[in-house]
Amino acid sequence: MKKFFSTLQDIWKIEELKNKIIVTLGLMVVYRLAAHLPLPGIDPTQLTAINDKTSGGLLGLLNAFTGGAFANASVMALGIMPYISASIVVQLMGIAIPYLQKLQKEGESGRKKINQITRWLTIGILIIQAPAYLVSLPSLGIPESAFLLGRGPLFYLSSILLLTTGTVFAMWLGEKITDKGIGNGISLLIMIGIIARLPAVFMQEATSRITQSNGGLLMILIEVIFWLLVILASVLLVTAVRKIQVQYARRTVAGNVKDVAGARQYIPLKLNSAGVMPIIFAQALMFVPGLLASSENSTLKSIGIAFTDMFGFWYNVVFAILIIIFSYFYTAITIPTNKMADDLKKGGGFVPGIRPGKDTAEYLDGILSRITLPGSIFLALLAVLPAIVTKFGVQPGWALFYGGTSLLILVGVAIDTLQQINAYLLNRHYDGLMKTGAKRKSTV
Repeated sequence: MKKFFSTLQDIWKIEELKNKIIVTLGLMVVYRLAAHLPLPGIDPTQLTAINDKTSGGLLGLLNAFTGGAFANASVMALGIMPYISASIVVQLMGIAIPYLQKLQKEGESGRKKINQITRWLTIGILIIQAPAYLVSLPSLGIPESAFLLGRGPLFYLSSILLLTTGTVFAMWLGEKITDKGIGNGISLLIMIGIIARLPAVFMQEATSRITQSNGGLLMILIEVIFWLLVILASVLLVTAVRKIQVQYARRTVAGNVKDVAGARQYIPLKLNSAGVMPIIFAQALMFVPGLLASSENSTLKSIGIAFTDMFGFWYNVVFAILIIIFSYFYTAITIPTNKMADDLKKGGGFVPGIRPGKDTAEYLDGILSRITLPGSIFLALLAVLPAIVTKFGVQPGWALFYGGTSLLILVGVAIDTLQQINAYLLNRHYDGLMKTGAKRKSTV
């Protein structure tokens, strides 16, 4: 504990790092305050029904990503997710569209153009999602009396404009955090939204256990310990790498007849190279079968109903299979083994025992395929874990924190932010937040 407080003091001594952390925290507070601003014309005191419907299931997941803004009919109800959807679409389009491939190779200027395309696509998605959200409000349980000014054209036009502005503002906040603060801004906004729901759902779970004599404090303690173990497993999944040893050719130092031995390094191939993207892709596809629930055909309707329950058996079986498939797909398109092999060859490096060029690319691709299998299976298990724990009486809202997208985002963003803070500390010759690469304080 003493070392922890000492590290905090070290962070505070670095003026640049301190300012970045203050900016980050300030902008996140602004985002959370905006999430509590209701849309004009809606009575916030009559939103009890929608809060109940979004306590679990797919709606609960959407509500978790927005930090409760979805259920509060807030101006930030759609959160940052339309921007995430646009980013995914642009990333996938970059595989097939030559213009986007060209932009990806142009460095900083190309990245700026891609960001601009992503922003415009976000607005296009909002034009569809905002009206859909407003139309669905009555079906989510909001009574007509909650619409103080009615649901006429003025309400829809003003609300669509505000929902669009809310997401664009969230997008701007995320970009400012990335530029002026610490960590990835968009990811931090999603993380703070998820964390905002944690105290409320935990208190619901604790109240349920105590008031209904459903295990009491002992069961709550067991749940917390198991949750911490799941977090530990998630950290191991995010940080696990397979090191491929690389050796560089011996080089002669100018003015010295002796050769310098080639440096030994390694290529770190992640066990889960795809991150949370397979879960996000699979989650998006799982919305499609649920649309069959409104079908007049009894067979299709029963299939649709089965796939609207995210804690159901068949939903999770299909969900797990899709995650494994998308893990291979996303790893294949984001880890260019051919380019890695070419860059290694150009830099005079080689994998011991493997010929440079094509053979190295095939070797890397083979290892990547083998380690992706256990990584994808572990990812699928984490994704379906919320459905498993609900069978033991855990409340649906609290169960969402036992795995899936929410937990992996929390772990991934936290590790990424800590690594950036750690880099600042190590560059200033302070002990790092993490054991790896820690240095002693400079005595100079």
